[in-house]
Amino acid sequence: MPQQQTPKALNSKAYSTFIKLGSRLNARVYKMSGGRFGSKWRLGAGFKKPVPVILLTTIGRKSGKARTVPLLYLRDGADVVVVASQSGLASNPAWYLNLTANPDVTIQEGSTTTVMRAHEATDTERERLWPQLVEIYADFDTYQSWTDRKIPVIICQPK
Repeated sequence: MPQQQTPKALNSKAYSTFIKLGSRLNARVYKMSGGRFGSKWRLGAGFKKPVPVILLTTIGRKSGKARTVPLLYLRDGADVVVVASQSGLASNPAWYLNLTANPDVTIQEGSTTTVMRAHEATDTERERLWPQLVEIYADFDTYQSWTDRKIPVIICQPK
């Protein structure tokens, strides 16, 4: 897909603040409700076809503190697959940097929490998984067209 211009609003401080606050609220509601609320993404391509959400907890590479973010995901057998898209921005999200420093993560899917080990998909794994990820959330392809970076696909496997 040819490179497209990233919408300028995505690079604004207001957008960044909105995403951070929205993510924190979503994670809090998800945790408190055991996944009954906040477990479906209904924006963008998810408006007509809601996408499942998990909570990913990493350990901050600088702070050493647990950091939890809600992410869209794909089940691939026992594995959980997530995408470090950051809406097609030029840089990878902080959670991605955290798990590259410490690949031990916790996934909450509904009310079930699982300790996992994360790794970035190989080119072969990414080739197989990317079409499935785009099938569940078409905006991933749009995000890829907005950035020069190859958006990382992360596979979390039970320990």
